[in-house]
Amino acid sequence: MKDALAFLHTAQVHVPTFERLVRENAPALRVRHVVREELLADARVTGVDDADLIARVNEAMHEAAAGGAKVVVCTCSTIGATAERTPSGDAFRALRIDRAMADKAVRTGPRVLIAAALESTLAPTKALILSAAQNAGIAVQPALLFVEDAWPHFEAGAHARYIETLAGAIRAAAIEADVVVLAQASMAPVADTLADLGIDVLSSPAPGTAHAVTLALSLSPT
Repeated sequence: MKDALAFLHTAQVHVPTFERLVRENAPALRVRHVVREELLADARVTGVDDADLIARVNEAMHEAAAGGAKVVVCTCSTIGATAERTPSGDAFRALRIDRAMADKAVRTGPRVLIAAALESTLAPTKALILSAAQNAGIAVQPALLFVEDAWPHFEAGAHARYIETLAGAIRAAAIEADVVVLAQASMAPVADTLADLGIDVLSSPAPGTAHAVTLALSLSPT
């Protein structure tokens, strides 16, 4: 039996998260996960416009679709725009996990605070927010927050400390924001930590997965 949906991740830790989110939406859906950690590592060095990196991201998206998936989602915001542009013909639909989040963010308020633990994620996410705003005919004022001291905790497997560091920095910076965008999928738990902030704190995994599942079901044979 063919896959219906596939994910391209740049960290193994994301696999159980997205598997759970898919099961919450469609328990019987066949899903494939491909992990290519080196793509994020290389993007941080070469930049996302490097021709070799683009070719390898496209290759990884096709690898994820090899089981027959009609929808392939990249869960890494740094390379998401590249993945979304993967030439696939009619073989599959290439998506980025954070587009649904961006569409909601620009409709929530004009002052959008984009927070990230990786500097390489900020520019692609800002471009996504501006694109979503343009598509919606809405003017936005994106601001960027780079929490530089958070990522080493993630790399060390100290996830509680990672979330705590991010939450503290975002809480201090969000005073003049209408909405906070958590630019990386790994940051999703920060939304619960900041539930008392008084403004929406948006993460990408849940809305992005829900959209992908809906699309996969619509494209799969009944």
